[in-house]
Amino acid sequence: MSLTIDFMDETGQFPEQFISQLEELLHFAAEKENIEDLSEISVTIVTNKRIQEINRDYRGIDQPTDVISFALEEMAEDELEIQVEGMPRVLGDIIISLPKAIEQAKTYGHSLERELGFLAVHGFLHLLGYDHMNDADEKIMFARQREILDEFGLQR
Repeated sequence: MSLTIDFMDETGQFPEQFISQLEELLHFAAEKENIEDLSEISVTIVTNKRIQEINRDYRGIDQPTDVISFALEEMAEDELEIQVEGMPRVLGDIIISLPKAIEQAKTYGHSLERELGFLAVHGFLHLLGYDHMNDADEKIMFARQREILDEFGLQR
């Protein structure tokens, strides 16, 4: 399984040891979801100020949040799907607020590794079309992310 992850730290404060763990976790999640080889995602670590700007500009919510995903495969009703053989499947972007992750790890009483893993998997599942807009979808998505995190060894 070959998943290309473009990792960026805009904060300059992201602990180096977490990068490889998040990459391993996302590779594991991609295997669990049977994502084909040559798929690509980007993961960007940002400040609360930056994620608030993104949240305001794209979601109309003027406050920081923990994770935002932009799925590149979502299509409008009248769009045509273009697939070129041999080209990578670009799933999209995951943006995580490091300060929010630190805050939530303290609030929930678990490690920063666990919180960052949760946010990365949560964002990744959104890229694949999972959602939690209603109770039924939320049960499916949250069960899947818990299963992936538990199997990887990041239990709560």
